[in-house]
This record gives sequence, C-alpha cells and structure tokens, in this order.
Amino acid sequence: MAAHWLMKSEPNKYSWEMLVRDGRTHWDGVRNHQAAIYLRSMKIGDECFFYHSNEGLAVVGIMRIVGEHYLDPSDTKGKFPCVDVAPVRAFKVPVTLAAMKANDALAGMAMFKQFRLSVSPVSDEEWGVILAMADG
Repeated sequence: MAAHWLMKSEPNKYSWEMLVRDGRTHWDGVRNHQAAIYLRSMKIGDECFFYHSNEGLAVVGIMRIVGEHYLDPSDTKGKFPCVDVAPVRAFKVPVTLAAMKANDALAGMAMFKQFRLSVSPVSDEEWGVILAMADG
C-alpha cells in the first residue's frame, strides 16, 4: 500500500507551477537527517502533498514519487538523498495552514510536531481530511 507524505518548497525557489511546467523533477536540497530518513522510505507510487512554504502557506497539489532515493547531486558531501517526483493534480482550492490548524482531525499531524521539517509523513486519515478540504 502506498504511503502519503507532505513536502514543502518555497514557491520563489520551486513552485507547483514550475513542477507542472517541468513534468518531473528531483526533490533535492534536503539537509535534515529526519527528513532524509523519510525520503529514503519513499517508494514509487507514494503520493505527496505539495506545500508552498514561506509564501502562500498552503497545500496546492498532489505529486507522485516516480523515482526512489539516490544521492542528491547538490550535496557535495554525498550524504543526503533526493527522490524524483511528478505532478498529479492541482487543488482547485489550496488548503491553507490556518485551515489545517483549525481542523481538529489534523491536530496530530507530523507537520505540526516538527514544523521546520521539509518532508513529513501524512496518515491515511489526514490525507482524506485534506483532500476533502481541497474539494470544498
């Protein structure tokens, strides 16, 4: 069974629109050991929420893991992994951080426990709640 994740990117560095334009990219630049463990756990077919951090503060779409972990070419020390992702679909209505924090069903999200992590797991229940919020 596929796992679910939330992956953050600052839209001024790499946005949802850039991913759609590119069709596929490697998710690189992760330098946190816990986030790296999550990247190494990802399997082809896992789905991820694409979260715009710093600007927008919202889940804006879904992407899929299309390439499992390998050494991040931007890591000069050769310690950290990256994965390949491709867009699945944009949300008609972005799900804002404020809306997620206001929803009691999402109170236990890993994202809220370690907010600075750029990659975190999402439970099946949380995945369903956020999808429902995006669909209005």
